[in-house]
Amino acid sequence: MKKYTDSGKKDTRSGFGAGLTELGKKNEDVVALCADLTGSLKMDEFKDNHPDRFFQVGIAEANMMGIAAGMTIGGKIPFTGTFANFSTGRVYDQIRQSIAYSHKNVKICASHAGLTLGEDGATHQILEDIGLMKMLPGMTVINTCDYNQTKAATIAIADHFGPVYLRFGRPKVANFTPEDQTFEIGKAVQLQEGSDVTIIATGHLVWEALLAAETLNEQGVSAEVINIHTIKPLDKDAVLKSVAKTGCVVTAEEHNYYGGLGESVARVMAENNPSPQEFVATQDTFGESGTPEQLMDKYGLNAEAIVKAALKVIARK
Repeated sequence: MKKYTDSGKKDTRSGFGAGLTELGKKNEDVVALCADLTGSLKMDEFKDNHPDRFFQVGIAEANMMGIAAGMTIGGKIPFTGTFANFSTGRVYDQIRQSIAYSHKNVKICASHAGLTLGEDGATHQILEDIGLMKMLPGMTVINTCDYNQTKAATIAIADHFGPVYLRFGRPKVANFTPEDQTFEIGKAVQLQEGSDVTIIATGHLVWEALLAAETLNEQGVSAEVINIHTIKPLDKDAVLKSVAKTGCVVTAEEHNYYGGLGESVARVMAENNPSPQEFVATQDTFGESGTPEQLMDKYGLNAEAIVKAALKVIARK
């Protein structure tokens, strides 16, 4: 098996901040808007370096989306920043009408997604945002797995014309992807090669999938691990090629199993190569207050749950 090393835990939101800082230096069309969460979104350095290109909108997220849409008309590339809950559910109408419908070049950058927001509790732990955003025509949906990948994705989406939803998180997690990586929108990354089961993971669950693959390997099970950082457009070829080899799949995500990565994978297989699938995701429930580790364990979003799902789906082949 290929071995992956955690180079030091970092939060993915800091990867966004680092990417935005780099963009600010090399692309004068990039502007940043924030809804009173500059520190939480790690946008301070961009603000300090480019005060004329930073706009503090305040706790007025709907207004922020409208301003961002308007800025694109003048050729600017707006990056909006707030929590995932406020980036989607609170402003869905504005995104649909002012950004998606007219295909505005707005980058909706959303931190503190999923259960790992932790102690802030269910009202802030949005687990429906991927579904909301992927249903909007023309919207690109990206969910990164570590600091390095988030930084690379932030830089890459500036060169992509059209609306993008970039999702990342609050806690410090394993940082294991290459620092000098090239981020290709819509292109899956195969992390492990295997023959018995395909594990397709996104976001914080990618590292857990790698840990699960190691455990399965010790039990004589060969697991192929694929990092789906772009949920829409989904890399259908990567999914179908892998499942054609292994005959079954586990999808793993920090999101409700309705509307997330798992459903996208299931649709692709139903249309092309129906195969057994197990879902590691929240089971149509809201979250609650607790540490990220406590919540991920309670709701079954960890390596142990992926191992169990893999053994279960293999038995269904």
